[in-house]
Amino acid sequence: MNIPNGNKTLSNWSSSLEKSKVRSFNFDTLSGHPLDVCYFPEDFDQNFINDIGAPGQYPYTRGIHSNLYRGKLWTMRQFAGFGTPVETNQRFKLLLDKGQTGLSVAYDMPTLMGYDPDHNLSLGEVGKCGVNVFHIGDMEKLFEGINLEDVSVSQTINGPAIILFAFYVAVAEKHGVNIKNLRGTLQNDILKEFIAQKEWIFPPNPSMRLITDMLSYCTEKMPLYNTISVSGYHIREAGSTAAQELAFTLSDGFTYIEHGLNAGLDIDSFAPRISFFFNSHSDFFEEIAKYRAARRIWAKRLKNKYGAKSQKSMMLRFHTQTAGCSLTAQQPEINIARTSFQAMAAVLGGTQSLHTNSMDETLALPSEKAAEIALRTQQLIAYETGVANVVDPLGGSWFVEQLTNDLEQKAEEYFNEIDNIGGVIPAIEQGYQQREIAKSASEYQSKVDNEERVVVGVNKFANENEEIDIPILEIDTRAEKNQMEMLSLVKNNRDNISVKNSLEHITRACSTNDNLVVPIIKAAKNYCTLGEIVEAIKVEFGEWSESSAF
Repeated sequence: MNIPNGNKTLSNWSSSLEKSKVRSFNFDTLSGHPLDVCYFPEDFDQNFINDIGAPGQYPYTRGIHSNLYRGKLWTMRQFAGFGTPVETNQRFKLLLDKGQTGLSVAYDMPTLMGYDPDHNLSLGEVGKCGVNVFHIGDMEKLFEGINLEDVSVSQTINGPAIILFAFYVAVAEKHGVNIKNLRGTLQNDILKEFIAQKEWIFPPNPSMRLITDMLSYCTEKMPLYNTISVSGYHIREAGSTAAQELAFTLSDGFTYIEHGLNAGLDIDSFAPRISFFFNSHSDFFEEIAKYRAARRIWAKRLKNKYGAKSQKSMMLRFHTQTAGCSLTAQQPEINIARTSFQAMAAVLGGTQSLHTNSMDETLALPSEKAAEIALRTQQLIAYETGVANVVDPLGGSWFVEQLTNDLEQKAEEYFNEIDNIGGVIPAIEQGYQQREIAKSASEYQSKVDNEERVVVGVNKFANENEEIDIPILEIDTRAEKNQMEMLSLVKNNRDNISVKNSLEHITRACSTNDNLVVPIIKAAKNYCTLGEIVEAIKVEFGEWSESSAF
């Protein structure tokens, strides 16, 4: 801590501080970063103003728009998906009627892993943690009555992302939509699957081929569509620190950039359509600083290393979701307060899109009432608190600026470690990121167990003999039965010769340099199923198993 010299008031404060009592509490950030008791301008050099810049100007520390929410509020998305496409379509329409401004699709585990409903590993999982979609007809039902040109659609899908993307494009074309007008985001971040969420299908290098094919296709045909949402959310949910989330997410982003360049794409033709997805955890100021550091790191790297000329390439745009791992099954109503603080941090950090978790998500998928409260939380922040009236209102806070600098420095240290290993993919194959996250998760849990970290309602302020009396959404077996019947119906009524030809075309294309998006869209239109297309790709690409990282 640098205390200004010659200031009598502050000198007296410093003297009294040494004599003050200090309560027994861990004053580090949630990630374990030590904090001073107070911050002063002497912590910064004369270039302070130039370093943080102005909103809407390089290096975008203070935001990518000069007037931010005065121009346009963030997109309010609520993650939604359960049961059948028809049921989820009804939830979509409900949320849109209540003022939601974008859709975010949650898929069930069989869809995420590339299995049809009749696969033995799908048993008991169809429609449970998201919506089940296995063919173009399901995608059509999912968006029935919703004009795809009027709404931005985010899809949380990774391993089989190219296939769900093909279903989506095929539905749009079937209904006469010009795909150049489609807006939305495909998560499509396979690197974070290998690092944290573990829902992959194909090995790392073939998976990157799928992603670069989508990058090329969308760069040419869908200029408004975000082909990749590089996701730190799941890295944080796995137990990382804020600095690890920042570093591992951005290093994944740089890897996608490098693969795009290696595929012959111009940096400024595709970099502007890469977006990010961050977690908003409970350490209020650390989260705000994380977003500010992310923008600055991305801008510097895109300009100085990758030679971007367009300002849009240097602007890091991101969606935020409040921290699911912070929610508690105990006293679930207080999750409303947790989510509110986390959402506020995301807004103060300048997010472009936001999902607020529902209070019941540790117990089940959100009920209608819980989802409405979560959406109303965003609307309250937007229209009642006044925080959207000023750009980067915490900019210039000596504390926030120092945290921003510290997180940037720590991220750069991780970048160097990854570079020394040989890059992101070799580091993943050697288990580097996985070990770092596991170590951080273990250290945090130890602090909770020892009550060095307070989790309200869990290790302090708990209610004995608590009974949960909030409504819980239950998904019965009807969704699985309906989807199984539909699968049988589809297979019996389609042109199976066209199906066979389409699948063989995909397998052949995997062994060439042909863009795989085109034959997969054709297969979708011929009613090939998700599982069938995955198997056709596996013929050439194979599967991947993770080696032990410990």
